[in-house]
Amino acid sequence: MDTPVPSQAPGTAGSLWVAALELVHSAVTQASPWELAGFVTGLACVWLVVVRHIWNFPIGIASCACFIVLFCQQRLFGEAALQLVFIVMNFHGWILWSVRPRENDDAKGIGHVETTEAVVLSIGMVPLTGALWGLLTLLDGSAPLLDAVITALSLVAQWLLNRKRIESWPVWIVVDVLTITLGAWRGLYLLSALYLSYLAMCVAGWLQWRAGVDKRGGENDA
Repeated sequence: MDTPVPSQAPGTAGSLWVAALELVHSAVTQASPWELAGFVTGLACVWLVVVRHIWNFPIGIASCACFIVLFCQQRLFGEAALQLVFIVMNFHGWILWSVRPRENDDAKGIGHVETTEAVVLSIGMVPLTGALWGLLTLLDGSAPLLDAVITALSLVAQWLLNRKRIESWPVWIVVDVLTITLGAWRGLYLLSALYLSYLAMCVAGWLQWRAGVDKRGGENDA
């Protein structure tokens, strides 16, 4: 009898790549057109935020419109309502960034959240989450508590982003982790993959914005 040949490391790595590609292919083929459209526009939106390009707002509005349909189909009413609010806040951010367009090309407009604003936002999170939880429970949402937490955190993150506060990034990271969990639980694997990509880009954005502020501080000290 022939002795079995142990698997080699390159073959194992190749198998992992094949498995990953098959998972992505399966997610794409099973996804709805709205989920696919939201996936593509969502990736483009976050990348444009990282590089501080004002076109992140209109692309973000298009992505929100796609996810409104998707979340309504999944009875995730909090997430669907959140997209409507995001559309309004994207217009708000679009206007703010348009006022001083030159600041979008460097770190001049980026800063840290003030203590008073941080306290107000933190305290406001509690009643906002509670109200959303109650409302989503009445609407028979599929995940009312988690949906409410994600919605409240997302509103805070978008507010901070519109004001170019670095602290928007760690809040977005928490939102991404929770949404990845929610998407996997609901079988929305492409949505989870999208937010996994968001997570990586949020970390990159956080580091890039911090580096820009540090560089600006060094230039001011020189």
